Amino acid sequence: MPSFDIVSEVDIHEVNNAVEQANREIGTRFDFKGVSATFAKADDNEIRVTAEVDFQLSQMMEIFRAKLVKRNVDIKSLKEGEVTQSGKTASLLVKIQQGIEADLAKKLVKQIKERKMISKKLTTILNNSRFCNRKIDFLNIDLEGADMSALQSLDFEIYRPKIICVEITDKILENLFLTIESSLS
Repeated sequence: MPSFDIVSEVDIHEVNNAVEQANREIGTRFDFKGVSATFAKADDNEIRVTAEVDFQLSQMMEIFRAKLVKRNVDIKSLKEGEVTQSGKTASLLVKIQQGIEADLAKKLVKQIKERKMISKKLTTILNNSRFCNRKIDFLNIDLEGADMSALQSLDFEIYRPKIICVEITDKILENLFLTIESSLS
């Protein structure tokens, strides 16, 4: 059975840039004039958001999320903690989740393995479609690396497309040359 990996990582450099941009925007906004409000890195994967009042924290988080989206960072990776009020400042600790938890990864793998994928040959698909026994001028195959396998399943006695378009990778080229070489010998 083929194996696969699930990867979910956040580019911390882009997060740092978003923090800097959010701090700059807060410094220029009228509603934050004279207010002590900042974003600061607390740890590699943590950001501390501080302001004078807790509703300002929510405004700051909206700014931060917008900056992350512009930098192609998924905002679902943010885990906001509880707002803590101490004296005249309110703070919020935001964690950036790197990867997925082991329990969730096991559940995902189990669900993927439980699903049975049905595969059909290209000739079977064409026979059951409106193109059955018809002339095909252009055939475009894009199956993310399985293009040649699909093409090999086509019965060229029945279907003879004039033009065939497939994605060629180095591995496919190597296999194609070996196939041609073996058929010529």
